[in-house]
Amino acid sequence: MRGRVNAGLLAGGALVGLVVLAALVSFFWTPHDPTLVDAARKLREPGDGYLLGADKFGRDTFSQLMIGARTTLYVGVVAVGIAAALGVPLGVIAGMTPRGWLSELIMRVNDLVFAFPALLLAVMLGAVYGAGTLTAMIAIGVATVPAFARVARAATLQVMVTDYILAARAAGRRRTAIAMRHVLPNIGSVLIVQASVSFAIAILAEAALSFLGFGTRPPTPSWGRMLQESQELLFSTPRLALWPGLAIALAVLGFNLLGDGLRDYLDPKLRRAGEEA
Repeated sequence: MRGRVNAGLLAGGALVGLVVLAALVSFFWTPHDPTLVDAARKLREPGDGYLLGADKFGRDTFSQLMIGARTTLYVGVVAVGIAAALGVPLGVIAGMTPRGWLSELIMRVNDLVFAFPALLLAVMLGAVYGAGTLTAMIAIGVATVPAFARVARAATLQVMVTDYILAARAAGRRRTAIAMRHVLPNIGSVLIVQASVSFAIAILAEAALSFLGFGTRPPTPSWGRMLQESQELLFSTPRLALWPGLAIALAVLGFNLLGDGLRDYLDPKLRRAGEEA
């Protein structure tokens, strides 16, 4: 079991590292200008300096994939950051006061937000403020808050019944001090895993929003919009949909494997079970 966990963690880390590397390199170099429209190179097959060919506008597919990786990571980092910044404090507060009215209010509002999918929220925000990358980040972030709040609350409830928390409360420590010094450090591993899984969800959500026209606006490349632009040529030039679809699948797989591997590695119970096996 321990070998399988390490293999999954390494595989996930490798896939995520590949996406991050492509995004970082795109800041300094791309084979061609990803936004340059060249009718003479329309639907050019791979070769002659175009590693993956060109799309229906003559833009280099490989360069678009590299910039798309940057866009995807940017949206994911900000969206997960918003979700964690809002969801973790709410979950910790609810977990530290499980029988209070505040905890009940937080969780009921949490359930209400959970009922609104990111896509629906993005459509609503797009109608009011206009579609764009900022709209996608806010929509995905807000829609992911309930997941962080639930995970943080469940982990906090487990920590609050431990002996060292009881000792800290008996010593008269304030709740803020207990949360910062004892609760957050002990639920950090769970939150890291949740962040990794939420990142995979954010990648899918950003691609879906861009596909529908509510995400990243042109001319900035996006994997989701690359899929949208290739759908009319799906049967005649399937490679245009293959590469962005493969990029999305590998990125999501990488973050899911990374999350599962981190969970198994950071969870003492699972690690102990692996050692016994």
